[in-house]
Amino acid sequence: MEGWLNDEYLVLFSEAERSALADRYGISATLPGYVLVGLRGWDEFIVLNEVGGMLCMPTVPLDLEYAKPFELPGSFDLIADGRFSNKIKWYVKPLVFGGDVQDLDNMTWVSLTQHAELVVWWNAQYKLASSDQ
Repeated sequence: MEGWLNDEYLVLFSEAERSALADRYGISATLPGYVLVGLRGWDEFIVLNEVGGMLCMPTVPLDLEYAKPFELPGSFDLIADGRFSNKIKWYVKPLVFGGDVQDLDNMTWVSLTQHAELVVWWNAQYKLASSDQ
């Protein structure tokens, strides 16, 4: 399920998809006990913590330091937008690595499978860079 909720584009995963996608994105290994709910604005994960609290955090870096509370309304309808269906916006050079959101050459559209691969790869690079400091 994906679409606009006010000014935010959300991609929400079904309960049947959540576990496999959490594994594919590396969330299961990095944040044991957390449940992947979806994507907020393509750049952030929506997750439930071990006690059911909803949070959003960047896809890169996948680090609880950057998590913040997030709430979905109790009842809502997403407004579909065919321009973005089955596409995820990706910054070629992620923002945490100095990528620029204003640089159109830094933005591309990828599939969900590609997105998961990029998230895992860039998070590994982030861990390497962090361990070097």
